[in-house]
Amino acid sequence: MKESYVPEQTEATWPGEGSLASEIVDVSGDGAQLENGGVITRDGVVDVTIPEGYRFVGSSDGRIIAATVNGKVLLQTPGESNATVELDLKKTVAGASVQGDMLAVLFADNDMALYELGTQTPVLKERGSAAVAVDNRIVNPVFFNDLVLFPTLDGKVVIIHAAEKKLLRSIIVSSEAQFNNIIYFKMLGNTIVAATPTTVFALADNEVREAYDLRDVIFRGEGIWLTTKQGEIVALTPSLQLKAKQKFPFAHFIGLIVTETQVFALEKEGYLIALDKDLGGYKVYDADVRDGYVFAADKTFYFDSRYLPVE
Repeated sequence: MKESYVPEQTEATWPGEGSLASEIVDVSGDGAQLENGGVITRDGVVDVTIPEGYRFVGSSDGRIIAATVNGKVLLQTPGESNATVELDLKKTVAGASVQGDMLAVLFADNDMALYELGTQTPVLKERGSAAVAVDNRIVNPVFFNDLVLFPTLDGKVVIIHAAEKKLLRSIIVSSEAQFNNIIYFKMLGNTIVAATPTTVFALADNEVREAYDLRDVIFRGEGIWLTTKQGEIVALTPSLQLKAKQKFPFAHFIGLIVTETQVFALEKEGYLIALDKDLGGYKVYDADVRDGYVFAADKTFYFDSRYLPVE
């Protein structure tokens, strides 16, 4: 019999729970899609409707990106019904981001491409190595000045110079045979933090890797916080040195939020654990969580047809 996390004591039920207009039916690294076609991003519920047959891929440059399984891509601008762009890319899209007139696409076969929206033609194509199996937390391409960074499905970060239309570098985060896609990526200052399901990677002056069996990862300027499949909540420096760790036996964490003052971990059996940033102290609150899709925005957990703000 599988054991479950049971806290020694709990506080009252965490306040502030609210209802969504519809139930969450899919999640991605950037947000969640509702049964009624609505979208939730890290900023909250967005005023767009994803058409039937499309799934939410991501949100960037003020636009919502959705795609069908056979490669039709739809870009919608919230509040502007006439600002819709449609493309037919002919094969399944795993991730995509847009900036200005440029669309960056990571395909399900791990190929990468840049498209000009005005002409709807590819200006760069780069082949990737096929991935046997992937975690569903796929990270969309990232635009940074003249660069486009593609977190791939086989544990790499591929850096493309968009203006010169050429590959500059590939960074290996992890080399596992399967379930090795990048599940987290963020740049702050001169530091890159990326993760696969088994590895946390940091690049500043040097490349550093540490093995963790990961649930979630969050990088803020002062450090990195993560949850593991072993029921741990861990605080690291930006160079991956261990700062603190708390273990919650048999805990199955399904969401993580780090605010200016606290760390919040949502636990599958119906608990919200609120910790100090240094993990020195914590309180456990009851939370009405059930099995299903969960999306953790910047300050709100979304699950089922409900939401739970932490600030």
